[in-house]
Amino acid sequence: MTQAVKTSTQSRDWLRLTSLIFAALGAADALYLTYVKLAHVEALCRGVGNCETVNSSPYSVFYGIPIAIFGLAAYLLILALLALEPQVPFVQDYGSLAVFGLALTGTLYSAYLTYVELYVIHAICPYCVTSALLITGILVISVVRLIRGPDGPAND
Repeated sequence: MTQAVKTSTQSRDWLRLTSLIFAALGAADALYLTYVKLAHVEALCRGVGNCETVNSSPYSVFYGIPIAIFGLAAYLLILALLALEPQVPFVQDYGSLAVFGLALTGTLYSAYLTYVELYVIHAICPYCVTSALLITGILVISVVRLIRGPDGPAND
């Protein structure tokens, strides 16, 4: 293996691994928020933000389903795509694009929810902010991965 190919492979692996970590953290965050919502317990905000106001608002559900469940599903799907990418040819070909689509949708929805928190509810949930940052990080990485393509840049 030439040095350029080795460096390109390491770069792609690092980007995929970082996305995997972000998605796992996002899934844990969304799982906790799902638990808080379904168990009707108060989130551990420890004086940072106002989780209860956000979690009890009408914006915390969509057709009776907690928003956190949708986030959890998205993070788990991203995790599955990233985990299967090295092993499944179809995911090798289209996984990066699918992760981009999920991350773009999640980032746009998170931006909407952040707007709602700031200007409608007037309360911030640090878990929601964390999720917004993680999905945005996944989006940025997915754009880099798409630009580089499956083999990375020629000079990498």
